[in-house]
Amino acid sequence: MNRETGLSRLADEAFDVVVIGGGATGLGAAVDAASRGYRTALIEAGDFASATSSRSTKLVHGGVRYLQQGNVGLVREALRERSTLRRNAPHLVRDLAFVVPAYSRVDLAFYALGLSAYDLLAGHTEFPRSRVVSPSDARALIPNLAPNGLCGGVVYHDGQFDDARLALALARTAVDQGAAVANYVRATGFAYDAGGRVVGVGAIDAESGAGFTIRARAVINATGIFADVVRALDDPAAPPLLAHSRGSHIVASSTALGSAAALLVPKTSDGRVLFALPWHEHTIVGTTDVPVEGPARDPEPSEAEIAYLLATVNRYLATPLARSDILAVFAGLRPLIRRGAMSTARLSREHLVEVSRSGIVTITGGKWTTYRKMAQDAVDVAARRAGLAASPSRTASLPLHGATLAAVHDESLSEYGTDAGSVERLVAEDASLAARLDARLPYTGAQVVYAVRNEMARTVEDVLARRMRALFLDAGAARAAAPRVAALMEAELGRPVTLLGPPR
Repeated sequence: MNRETGLSRLADEAFDVVVIGGGATGLGAAVDAASRGYRTALIEAGDFASATSSRSTKLVHGGVRYLQQGNVGLVREALRERSTLRRNAPHLVRDLAFVVPAYSRVDLAFYALGLSAYDLLAGHTEFPRSRVVSPSDARALIPNLAPNGLCGGVVYHDGQFDDARLALALARTAVDQGAAVANYVRATGFAYDAGGRVVGVGAIDAESGAGFTIRARAVINATGIFADVVRALDDPAAPPLLAHSRGSHIVASSTALGSAAALLVPKTSDGRVLFALPWHEHTIVGTTDVPVEGPARDPEPSEAEIAYLLATVNRYLATPLARSDILAVFAGLRPLIRRGAMSTARLSREHLVEVSRSGIVTITGGKWTTYRKMAQDAVDVAARRAGLAASPSRTASLPLHGATLAAVHDESLSEYGTDAGSVERLVAEDASLAARLDARLPYTGAQVVYAVRNEMARTVEDVLARRMRALFLDAGAARAAAPRVAALMEAELGRPVTLLGPPR
């Protein structure tokens, strides 16, 4: 996946579909369009998945909370997509057991009944069915679970994944399917024909400052939390579709749970559920739901949210977490559909597709689990409105780049799938690349070099936050590793490398 090749194609070729936005849905739309045979391009103003799509709770799930709210249709769709994604990206999506602890017999029966319904909606699936466990079995699964008053628990299963690595797999799949893709390319406006119909996207390469127009028959706005910003480039008077909500997380060591199973906290002060999850040999606790005024590329958790997360999860832990145990924090913004947008035709209960007067298709809302269906819906509408030759979606059975069921030689490289050998060959060529960037993290110099050569990494943040997950796991270790990462990147790129990206 080469950025220079993508850039040259963007300026020179005419496309059937141009996608703006390199998060989950935009990348999914590029894969969908390209795999149908449409000439496809995608641009991303920052790095792939640099906003909401790298800041999720790392779950591929139907949504236990949605079931409690009665959103049966949404849960069924998400559970179906959960299985599809696990089949198509087995190197990135794995089964994870969740323990729902019960401290009364009534709660135990209620949780068992609800999760039986969850299993029923899932239908035939590779994920194990839920089961009731004794107090001792619950604590065997999560040794740090608070024992006082514990009546037992319900164990159910959902999917876990690495969101940023999945986004990269989608980007590379789009390229494999023939799409022209580039990060750090910002949309600045649109080109129209004499009848006012969109025929192209004005863009600027954030690194060189060069501007150009990408010719296209159809344009899809898949910019997530920035969807209204892009819509305003087309129609400054367009009423907003979105409201925004911040979801924050804290990260601690693996000893917070002491297990490979996850904890679902079923009762919180704001009526949500809370997760404590093992992830990359650490523990993630999240999430919150705080309304915010507008989109922000790098939101931060508030101290009030951090205190809430600690207080809530500690009610269920034998040895509580302290503020000093937190190794990293992160937050993402959700693109929630405004109530006033309900008149727009929705293609599912949580995402919508809007078509502007000029023909620009906006897809927004939703969540990672349903990204593929959202992308399919957007491309269906865009192809129809642009008069493209009818071609059905192929992504339900399309393996993503790197997909393999086989175990890799080095387990720490399992998320690279079939590309793991390429990383290992870099070490064979230069043994110094085998050294860890920091003793607290599993990442090596070879992964930095691979990220530059094959995954369009352009900045130190691209590498430490998304090609590897150091910034999300241990901020102190990531800061310590940054000079070594910069030196390796500069040797590859032949220029100075910044911590963050160019202006966007």
